[in-house]
Amino acid sequence: MSRIPPLAAARDVSVSANFFAVPLISTSFPTSIMSAFATLRNVARAAGPARLVSGMRVSMVSSIARPMVAKAAGVRAFSASTARLGSGTSDVSLSQKLQEELKYEQEAIAETANTTPDFLKSFLEQGVWSIQDVRGNDEVTLTRKFGDENIRIMFSIADIQSEEPFEEDTEGDEDTEAPIFPLRASLSITKSNGPGALNVDMVCQEGTLVIENISYYDDAKLGTELTAEADWSRRGLYIGPQFDTLDVGVQDEFEKFLQERGVNESVAAFIPEYAAYKEQQEYVKWLSKVKSFIDL
Repeated sequence: MSRIPPLAAARDVSVSANFFAVPLISTSFPTSIMSAFATLRNVARAAGPARLVSGMRVSMVSSIARPMVAKAAGVRAFSASTARLGSGTSDVSLSQKLQEELKYEQEAIAETANTTPDFLKSFLEQGVWSIQDVRGNDEVTLTRKFGDENIRIMFSIADIQSEEPFEEDTEGDEDTEAPIFPLRASLSITKSNGPGALNVDMVCQEGTLVIENISYYDDAKLGTELTAEADWSRRGLYIGPQFDTLDVGVQDEFEKFLQERGVNESVAAFIPEYAAYKEQQEYVKWLSKVKSFIDL
């Protein structure tokens, strides 16, 4: 079987200032309620009036005030009915809908709003990985040292996908958990005592890392730099074969290589769950900021 894949990241998690150190264990984490928000959002609200997206209509009203032309000779008429910016006819209703959505989301996370989720506590207590998470950014970075190696894993909440609709089913399924969808991640390894960078493209799903590709760059800076120029330069380079086309023995040894460095089932379970948790926090902040802007 093939397993694991590069990406790019970061907010200082509220439970720590900048970086969190963390020990990796192979224990699989229970699916957090936070990890289900992204998909449950579309289900729970379907039945209620508090939908923001469902059935939303954007009505565009175009009215042109035409000045009345005075019939008396030599007299000009001017229109004084200029619409004030920020006072459209739809502003109030949009603000109300945003408020409904915001209230719904805040109530959904009320019990855990001021606490650190158990899955995150467990990961941090391991003391192996540090988390770089910048508030407002959609990317998160995990980093660690392993001997003379610098290891970095990057993933983005923008990659959270729910391509298959989560259907509200019949009675007896109340306790059914929303599925955790695959999340892409990018791993890079560099060495302080030599040049080059080894990059691994992988997918995390249900505690499993599926490797898609392993590439090598002679220039470590080119292989790890997060700039448009570096990305453009990498596009023309040979990135290596698809992982599942390698000899099975080579695949097995690569998997052992990554496991030894803490890139294992624990990380595979943590990444999608943390992405869902962060997405929920960012979504609530987005609703609040957009509503405040509309209300100006």
